Amino acid sequence: MKMKFFQTICRQLRSSKGFSVESASPVAFSTSSYSCGRKKKVNPYEEVDQEKYSNLVQSVLSSRGLAHTPESLLEEDALLYGPVIRHKPPKQDEDTRMPQNWFPIFNPERNDKSNASDPSVPLKIPLQRNLIPSVTRVLQQTMTKHQAFWLERWKQRMILELGEDGFKEYTSNIFLQGKQFHEALESILSPQETLKERDENLLKSGYIESVQHILKDVSGVRALESAVQHETLNYIGLLDCVAEYQGKLCVIDWKTSEKPKPLLRNTFDNPLQVVAYMGAVNHDTKYSFQVQCGLIVVAYKDGSPAHPHFMDEELCSQYWAKWLLRLEEYTEKKKNQNIQKPE
Repeated sequence: MKMKFFQTICRQLRSSKGFSVESASPVAFSTSSYSCGRKKKVNPYEEVDQEKYSNLVQSVLSSRGLAHTPESLLEEDALLYGPVIRHKPPKQDEDTRMPQNWFPIFNPERNDKSNASDPSVPLKIPLQRNLIPSVTRVLQQTMTKHQAFWLERWKQRMILELGEDGFKEYTSNIFLQGKQFHEALESILSPQETLKERDENLLKSGYIESVQHILKDVSGVRALESAVQHETLNYIGLLDCVAEYQGKLCVIDWKTSEKPKPLLRNTFDNPLQVVAYMGAVNHDTKYSFQVQCGLIVVAYKDGSPAHPHFMDEELCSQYWAKWLLRLEEYTEKKKNQNIQKPE
């Protein structure tokens, strides 16, 4: 009687939609007591976290015959492997390397007393073009592959949108706007500059409006558009400004941007440029003072408030080490190029 009942259940299960019962060896039932001497075999599927995979099983069964979409595949991957965790890229070797030939950014022969003098006329030393590499050239020639890739990608995208001639005109306008911005700042910060009609128009630009809240904290201007040279490390540069910002003597670098740059890392190699000028000023005999801080000001054409990025002594020292590495890399590249040149 029990055997017939079991066979009836099996037939019902076979006829049920979505279920199949595999043939198995005949099972014999006995009214006698069940033998417990045989060890029960452990089913490995009992250890599976049913709650975790129930949603996945249900989605697979309910979507038979339906095409998968990227969204559904991502959902199934999340159920199988968990959410995607984006790891930070490993730090570059540059963070751990140290310059082979160390040279201090600060001049031990100069002290804070040299900063007490406040000249009425800021220094404006003209830049002498010679064979000594400039700070800008060193940074351009030692650009990382990652930086070069994104710069080239941006260039190609702009050419695709504007065309070759349009891109040249665009870059020319950007350069002209930056030049006019610096000329206007020079008129504002130089006490003996007389404003011309052209300068008055420049003062109404969005860039100048953008830096108004920064200029309120700038005083004691020591140098404007002035050349520097590091005779020991053999490089030159043309700094924008040396002045006090909130009571700290800084090398100030004025930048323009079409995109917001609220963080220092958004300024790319600008911190290296600032510390390169700082080190040169502190060891250039034409300058009698010592600069211990840096400031990068990013101004915007629409007049929105500029972002000031202040660099204290500790931060400047960190970037100075990176600048020395870039300078050594440039020197090594030039040495290899001279070796490869045929006589």
